[in-house]
Amino acid sequence: MDERIRNKYIYQFDIRGSIVSIAAYGKGHINDTFLVKTIVDGCIKRFILQKVNSNVFKKPEQVINNIEKVTGYLKTRADSERVVLSLIPTKEGNTYFKDENGDVWRMYNYIENSICLDVVENEQDFYECAFAFGKFQRDLRHFPAETLYETIPNFHNTPVRFGAFLSAVAADKCGRVKSVEREIRFITERQDFYSALIDAEAKGDLPLRVAHNDTKSNNVMLDYKTRKALCVIDLDTVMPGYSVTDFGDAIRFGASTAAEDEKDLDKVHFSIDLFKAYTKGYMAGCDGKLKDTEIMLLPEGAKMMTIECGMRFLTDYLNGDTYFKINYPDHNLVRARTQLKLVSEMEEKWEEMKKAVKEYC
Repeated sequence: MDERIRNKYIYQFDIRGSIVSIAAYGKGHINDTFLVKTIVDGCIKRFILQKVNSNVFKKPEQVINNIEKVTGYLKTRADSERVVLSLIPTKEGNTYFKDENGDVWRMYNYIENSICLDVVENEQDFYECAFAFGKFQRDLRHFPAETLYETIPNFHNTPVRFGAFLSAVAADKCGRVKSVEREIRFITERQDFYSALIDAEAKGDLPLRVAHNDTKSNNVMLDYKTRKALCVIDLDTVMPGYSVTDFGDAIRFGASTAAEDEKDLDKVHFSIDLFKAYTKGYMAGCDGKLKDTEIMLLPEGAKMMTIECGMRFLTDYLNGDTYFKINYPDHNLVRARTQLKLVSEMEEKWEEMKKAVKEYC
């Protein structure tokens, strides 16, 4: 990063000391993220600097407003600064600043002596991630979700996502439809399922809650020594939503035996043991604060988020890879195929998933 950004961007924030280093950080698909190291009185302090992707978040100020509200509320229930992500104010007392290009920048505290896992290493780690997101729901159960901005409209509205997918198929902008007819057929054959959660909300079975909306295991910081859950991070998509989609997104990412972009589908399987471990941890974290009807929809949440993510990856592939960052031409197609493989195995183990939820609720 050049000297202009060092001086103009980092020093906009109310941090002490001199900059030691700044480097690209993490593996996120959306924002540009940097780890900033400073030295104060001989001690190293670390911060996370991010440029919010305005192509994804059309109103980044609303994104940060939601984060400020939710983290402020969580701090009133926290016993340590390590268990809540904190926005570092600018020297003018704001939670972000805009550069000369109109891009929004923000800074967070760095959670020291912690790790996050791109792929969980064992069932206990997955349990801890589940506990963190369950506790997130428990701690925010009285927060008025309707006061948050819907920063990405219809983010987990699967029928809307399906409509966008059908439009991408019809347009075939890049001439790729012919090569993915099997994947298209898999998604369209399940279209009757896509309104299941919206219908449940309409019946009163699924309450509106504060949803994280990106509950991958690498969005939980674990204590480096004890491996206990510390802090939920990456709050950009916090907005009104469902607990079951938070649960489901964690399952689709973490209960897979392979990476999200594994090319060899023989390595991609849905682990019912990891599903059970996560369900147990999530229920422990929620501590009885979910409705019974809500709990029984957890398997639907897992399947819904997995097939929705698959169709989103495939939609982006058909549209020319304009949303998700890619590292090679077929990256989004590879990602889509892993998700569809997981859906097919969830369907094979559906009764076992339902039985596990009943056991732990």
